[in-house]
Amino acid sequence: MDWQSESPELWAFLESLRCGDILSGTVAAVERFGVFVALDDGPGHPTLPGAGFLGIPELSWRHFDDPVDVVQVGQRVSCEFLGFDTYNAEARLSLKALEPDPLQAFADRAVVGQQLRGTVEKVVPIGVFVDLGDGIVGLVPFRDIDGRPAAGPAEDFEAGEEIAVVVSEIDLPTRRVFLSRPRSGRHADVVLPR
Repeated sequence: MDWQSESPELWAFLESLRCGDILSGTVAAVERFGVFVALDDGPGHPTLPGAGFLGIPELSWRHFDDPVDVVQVGQRVSCEFLGFDTYNAEARLSLKALEPDPLQAFADRAVVGQQLRGTVEKVVPIGVFVDLGDGIVGLVPFRDIDGRPAAGPAEDFEAGEEIAVVVSEIDLPTRRVFLSRPRSGRHADVVLPR
């Protein structure tokens, strides 16, 4: 569809937006692939529930299973404008861009070698995922890079169990936190508030 000629008012509105603009609106539809937002300013969309669209990765920094765990139809939202999707004639938006990044906050207060306590979230073939609170989940791999065991056998861990861990690496670009088990097996001396 040639949106520029079919809906010139919508096209002109979307072209006037700049990356970083803050747009407000109402959640018009929640789908498994994303969320449509009816924007307060500008025209409606001729074929979609709203001229704004939030892709799943832009809803929240925190893990969620379903978009309705983050937003509901009719909810008021303020989002950052990321770009103009010319194919669908919609404003690509981010809800999480206006929230503090919990991983950055964790990286600002935690240091490599620091001992913490966390709760085993799940055990997978490569290691143990540990919830450190505040939306931060780290991996205790079963083997360190140099081949030494980093965690005991899988059967040593049970979901829901609280364990002591040591921060091995915080990789902000890939958004990964690597953990290991304390060498002595003793409880942590330094614990961050959860």
